[in-house]
Amino acid sequence: MDSIAKAARPSPQVDKRAVLLVAVVASFLTPFMGSSINVAIPSIGREFSASAVSLTWIATIYLLTAAMFLVPMGKFADNTGRRRVFLAGMVGYTIVSLLCTVATSESMLIALRALQGFTDAMLFGTSVAIVTSVFPPQERGRALGINVAGTYVGLSLGPVIGGSMTHFLGWRSIFILTAALGLLAVVLTMRNIKGEWADPHGEKLDVAGSLLYGLTLLALMYGLSLLPSPSGLWLIAAGLACLVAFVLWEGHVPNPVLDVSLLRRNTVFSLSLLAALINYAATFALGFMLSLYLQYVKGLDANTTGLIILSQPVMMAVFSPLAGRLSDRIEPRLIASAGMALTTVGLLMVAFVNEASGLPQIVAALTLCGLGFAFFSSPNMNAIMSSVDRRIYGVAASTAGVMRLIGQMLSMGVAALIIAVYVGNAQLAPAYYPAFMSGFHFAFFFFAALCLVGVFASLARARVRS
Repeated sequence: MDSIAKAARPSPQVDKRAVLLVAVVASFLTPFMGSSINVAIPSIGREFSASAVSLTWIATIYLLTAAMFLVPMGKFADNTGRRRVFLAGMVGYTIVSLLCTVATSESMLIALRALQGFTDAMLFGTSVAIVTSVFPPQERGRALGINVAGTYVGLSLGPVIGGSMTHFLGWRSIFILTAALGLLAVVLTMRNIKGEWADPHGEKLDVAGSLLYGLTLLALMYGLSLLPSPSGLWLIAAGLACLVAFVLWEGHVPNPVLDVSLLRRNTVFSLSLLAALINYAATFALGFMLSLYLQYVKGLDANTTGLIILSQPVMMAVFSPLAGRLSDRIEPRLIASAGMALTTVGLLMVAFVNEASGLPQIVAALTLCGLGFAFFSSPNMNAIMSSVDRRIYGVAASTAGVMRLIGQMLSMGVAALIIAVYVGNAQLAPAYYPAFMSGFHFAFFFFAALCLVGVFASLARARVRS
């Protein structure tokens, strides 16, 4: 036990500021890419003559592969070294970003985005776990708040920089910039972080459990994209069968990739994860749907669209550190629940947007959504990480990341399903705009109702502090 405790404890000489800086760069990188691509989607669609439904896969395949590998990579990092896995992921992410610049077809780009998702799975859980390992409980909320702010700065700058680059240089320039940022993160890690964090138990990776977990996500997400066809229903049924098999397997295997018993024992952990899942499911498609609305229905260019969408992540970036600090002093579930309630109101405002809506109405709705998400995200992450033992920080952070990614996938899946039902497998053209707007309204009424359910899930969890 003493050897494990020593392995879990970082060196006292570790530079906490350097660790936080590298984590913030990593947190900035992937949302910057994601929000940039959302604005560039119409340009990519025009170049490859892609349908509206297939465009969703450029964003969705990245989320799918990241979610499939996030928990196994978190477990692997806990056993072998979080810095080592983080660095390998960052090198891989940089290389794949460069390869995306030479994509010659929609299929090639989707395949490369899948590889990007795999490398991101090596980054998210490990960076949050390293920050949690380095900072003591009384400083953890502030550190996680700053780290979350890096995510929202990426979301903030993505639409603006990505929109401008798409407008003036073409969408491929976004991947060049992302590769440069990835190289910067690699250099910072190699120069400034010399320690290692791991809890070696001699455990073998649960390969069967990881495979069942990945098949569950793949079948459910692909099946959802094929609805309402019979093949979609069969795939969803297969995904649910894999989910049952996964839960049964994880309950009996000696070293599970995901300790499902932890979800039963630790209600703070499980309900915080559920709240995160619901929140992301209700909000992630917002940028994608508004990008289509602003560029197709309103006729704006990518640069202007990026500036408008900027209003949401700016609020996230500004208020996330404050929310993180508050969660060190006030019960995190109260702050997170209030944030989700604000997001619900913001989504309702988006649901009433129509062809004649002015830009101030859209900006006001985005601002409220951003403020609500800021007050939800970092307090909720603080609750998750503070509810578990330090030896499973990697698994906890990765599980939280999976909830984020599954929520984002479900959000995009709902968006793809609604577009398929209302528009069909066709390119968006003026004749389809009324049908698109009908689907747009239905989507955001649904997302607002889902977010309202999330408020009660957030309030239902126990207190983190006694």
